[in-house]
Amino acid sequence: MSTHDIAKHVRLYKIIGAVLIVGTIITVLAANVKLGIMLGITVAIIIAAVKGTLVAGYFMHLFDERRLIYGVLALTGVFIVALIGLLLFSYGDQQGQPNGAFDVPQKFAKPQHPEGGHVP
Repeated sequence: MSTHDIAKHVRLYKIIGAVLIVGTIITVLAANVKLGIMLGITVAIIIAAVKGTLVAGYFMHLFDERRLIYGVLALTGVFIVALIGLLLFSYGDQQGQPNGAFDVPQKFAKPQHPEGGHVP
């Protein structure tokens, strides 16, 4: 490997490192923004997937590997999409249902006045 090739790789690693730093800053900024549960989790998974792909692909040299590695990476992507899909599918299952999981049990409810009103 010549000096030119090494310098080219070092430059690429510096660029990827800078992109990862920017990704970390975006992660911190996204954590401080009120996105809601669904959008927040989706954004966090996308940011983590991009950063993980960069680390695995360049720093672990997986982009230079054979077809099996690409299959494993593709399978990981399928699982990420499936997990986001399950999250979106299950959103709102227990919200707004009478006697659902988020109702207050009777023993923790406000005490009732004998004439029918709440105790002041």
